[in-house]
Amino acid sequence: MRDEPDNKARLRLWLKLLKVTRSIEAELRERLRIEFASTLPRFDVMSALARNADGLKMSELSGLLKVSNGNVTGIVERLVEDGHVRREPVPGDRRASRVRLTPQGEEEFARQAAEHESWVGGLLQALDPHEATEMNERLNRILREETR
Repeated sequence: MRDEPDNKARLRLWLKLLKVTRSIEAELRERLRIEFASTLPRFDVMSALARNADGLKMSELSGLLKVSNGNVTGIVERLVEDGHVRREPVPGDRRASRVRLTPQGEEEFARQAAEHESWVGGLLQALDPHEATEMNERLNRILREETR
């Protein structure tokens, strides 16, 4: 096995990436819980809807977030109850509904997103902006290879 030393280095990198990701994710979950009485999945749904102003069908939302329709349905239900999301019928498809942020949801997401960005910036402050850009480019190379 000629590539064994290279593969060991790549394996160590993967494990370190996983550890860093899990650590940051745990911190973000805790801060969303404490600061906004919310969850990371709720934030993710609101984020997807904020990027799609015309709204998304439930199936599109679950596909985008790579989670089951059942998971998305529960999250959307709670967001509807809180007044952050509304459901609208899809013309020509009685079974489908489109969900979108309400004005209140847009405001709340903007508030959470600003804090989220600040938190991530703080958690990754060990990297200067140039290093962060360089790492992004390298990780994009991996993603491009993955889609081939």
